[in-house]
Amino acid sequence: MMLKVKNALISVYDKEGIVGFAKELCNFGVKIIATSGTASTLSKNDIKVVTIEDVFKVSELLDGRVKTLQQNIFASILADRSKEKHISQLEELNLVPIELVVVNLYPFERGLAEGREEEDMIELIDIGGVSLLRAAAKNYKYCIPLYSPSQYDEFLQELSSNDGEVSLQYRRRQSMKIFENIFRYDEIISKYFSLEFREVKEEMFPEILTLELKKVMDLRYGENPHQKSALYRDTTDVKNLIGSDILSGKPMSYNNWMDADTAVSVLCEFDMAACTILKHAAPCGVGTGENMYDAFNRAYITDPISSFGGIVAANREIDLNTARDIITSFFEVIIAPSYEEEALKILKTKKNIRIIRVDPNIFSISSSLRCYPLKGGLLLQESDSALVSVDDWEIVSDVKPTEKEIKALDFAWKVVKWVKSNGIVIAIENRTIGIGTGQPSRVDSVELAIKKAGSQGHHTGGTALASDGFFPFRDSVDTAAEAGVTAIVEPGGSIRDQEVIDAANEHGIALLFTKMRHFRH
Repeated sequence: MMLKVKNALISVYDKEGIVGFAKELCNFGVKIIATSGTASTLSKNDIKVVTIEDVFKVSELLDGRVKTLQQNIFASILADRSKEKHISQLEELNLVPIELVVVNLYPFERGLAEGREEEDMIELIDIGGVSLLRAAAKNYKYCIPLYSPSQYDEFLQELSSNDGEVSLQYRRRQSMKIFENIFRYDEIISKYFSLEFREVKEEMFPEILTLELKKVMDLRYGENPHQKSALYRDTTDVKNLIGSDILSGKPMSYNNWMDADTAVSVLCEFDMAACTILKHAAPCGVGTGENMYDAFNRAYITDPISSFGGIVAANREIDLNTARDIITSFFEVIIAPSYEEEALKILKTKKNIRIIRVDPNIFSISSSLRCYPLKGGLLLQESDSALVSVDDWEIVSDVKPTEKEIKALDFAWKVVKWVKSNGIVIAIENRTIGIGTGQPSRVDSVELAIKKAGSQGHHTGGTALASDGFFPFRDSVDTAAEAGVTAIVEPGGSIRDQEVIDAANEHGIALLFTKMRHFRH
């Protein structure tokens, strides 16, 4: 069912593009009715227009707070032309149906960004404009709502393609967009009231949860080629990985984004120059140093085999020498806050490698919400941004750790937080030696970490070991002792803690409890 556009009501705060749009409407024979401010702009540009005051015999009230909230205006928009009673009532009131409503709302979001005072923000809450758009969207069979200058060209193309008429499919689509836009507009206002006017700040987990996400792009596929996927951006988060600059390479995939997020999170734990190589959302190696060259190579030698096809993340600028070493292996993604000019040139010789430049502030720890969809619902939790200081750890063994062992334990504990549970990290003070991840048995993860270290020729004697959860039995300590581990840190809290402590004492191992676990499923 096509709809001929004869009458348009225009009331726009943002005048961008409205003059050219109105001229095109006139070319299609559309009569334009406008509010005073919009009418003035159009008249100054020689566009024939009549005001709502002339057509509907109303005037603005309360300093402009009431302009379009008038019965006859809404009757013209909401009339159902399939009902004779509606048509006859319009005729009795000497009204004509309106087929097009062009309104954009007061810029409440922009006011927030500008930090305006409360009084100004209240005046930026649109009432009449929202009501006009809702009415037009409700009556989509006989009316078309437009809410943004970005929609003008598409609408004119629709008119041009259909000799001044608009398809039902287009009208339905516009109706859907209007309600989505109004929902978002009201949600922004709601959040403002929640933060500004409540005596108690909004809870982290409110009774009704709404998320403000904007689609960035469709991805080629998800975790596997048969799964569809899209990327959305949290418009409220300033420390945003998605807003980073992709300097070179193929578009990022679903798996690339997942790995990149974890890699950045790992580096948030370190103040000094640090590098992680990550694959399948699990670290292959982590290293620190006085410079990025040392940090990268310490991370890489942990497990060069697993690192193949992974991603490299650095929290400092990547220099020429580091770039030369990076390209000797195959990596999918490189992440850093900056790149030396010559380093960037070398990295770009690998045409498919994604090179990402991120805001340095992204490497600071911040609390956020993590969610996981379930069938019919959503699991929601705050991110694991906590980390107990070494000074608060409890030494539970007879043997006290050396200063060197404390540094190694601290390093391992920061890394194990990002290893899939059951997670085990064997390390020295500036790099990982072996990583055991994702095993259903904790002792299996210990054995895997030792095996990984041995496969690369790394000596585990005199190393430190971190476990993301407590040891349920002494077997993990016994296994670690056989590999030469001399210091262990774990949360504690098992009913068999004493058994584990006794094992550490038998082997002469320093054992420390953090009293905080870091499961990561």
